[in-house]
Amino acid sequence: MLGEVQIERPYYYCKPCQAGHSPRDAAMRLGSGTLSPGATRLVTLAGTVSSFAEAATKALPELSGLRLGASTVERTTERVGAELGEKLAEGSVFGDSKPWEWTKDAEGKTCAYIAADSTGVGMQGPKGAKAEGRMAAVAMIWNAAEGKKGGEVRYVSGITGGLAALGEPLRKQGGQVGMDGAERWVAISDGGIGIEDWIRVNFPRVEAVILDFYHASEYLHEWSKACHPHDESAAGTLADTLCHRLKHEGGQAVLDLLRIEGGVGAVREKVLGYFENQVHRMDYPSYLAKGWVIGSGSVEAACKQVVNARLKGTGMRWGEPGADAVCHLRALFRSEKCQWDAFWTALAG
Repeated sequence: MLGEVQIERPYYYCKPCQAGHSPRDAAMRLGSGTLSPGATRLVTLAGTVSSFAEAATKALPELSGLRLGASTVERTTERVGAELGEKLAEGSVFGDSKPWEWTKDAEGKTCAYIAADSTGVGMQGPKGAKAEGRMAAVAMIWNAAEGKKGGEVRYVSGITGGLAALGEPLRKQGGQVGMDGAERWVAISDGGIGIEDWIRVNFPRVEAVILDFYHASEYLHEWSKACHPHDESAAGTLADTLCHRLKHEGGQAVLDLLRIEGGVGAVREKVLGYFENQVHRMDYPSYLAKGWVIGSGSVEAACKQVVNARLKGTGMRWGEPGADAVCHLRALFRSEKCQWDAFWTALAG
């Protein structure tokens, strides 16, 4: 942005050692790499929000005049992401502790929300061959603004160690924002295997683990389409009726209705099985009466914003360490802005 700057500095060479150094490099905080701390931060940001190639050929030259190879952007981004992951695993948090002003529910009690989800990421095998994908886990704590989507949010994400590795880092995030001060903890998930157990173990104060309403409604739409495969209007009407009953009468009432009404082949077994396994988390009339969130754009978009938007581009395949590192960075970047700034301040210290 400011043009090129030429710096002259003394360089001292030892003939017997056949090595040299410049003392001013240390004063400018230039390590063994080729990037200054400021350039490292800029390159990491570009590699976090866009592909390494796009960062190298478009974003960095346009925004800063830096012209680097995509491999340099990749190495820098993944190195910083790995360092971030190590700090989180050690229990580090960034910035000052500042309790959130937790939103109150319909009963006047302050509520903290927890959620977790996972999404597949394409992996690359030896010699560039396609390998079996891995699951990237995303977990979050957020403060629902006015009882709905929005408000402050903290994410953690990673591949190595799966969801189990995110418990301690997320609890640390919760501690920093005063989660213990919230009178109620409420969790939302999509019903994935093991998520409810993970929530119960890591956040034992949770009063309810709610099945995200929109995930449940997707099954009812699938059921309706199977019942009326050639009549889109009839399928839509049936789906609307079932979703209305689910929201206002609860999962058990809809499950009883589905058992009576019957269904079509494999879809029937799939939907009935899903509702039978999840019905204990579908007491939506009770949740709504308390003013709790039953389905949130924040939850639905967690994987999309943190992982998919960066790691699931067309043709993208990753090595596990690199994907894990970028997951950490994406989670930090999508959290409150203060977190990104505080991490770099800590790194500089």
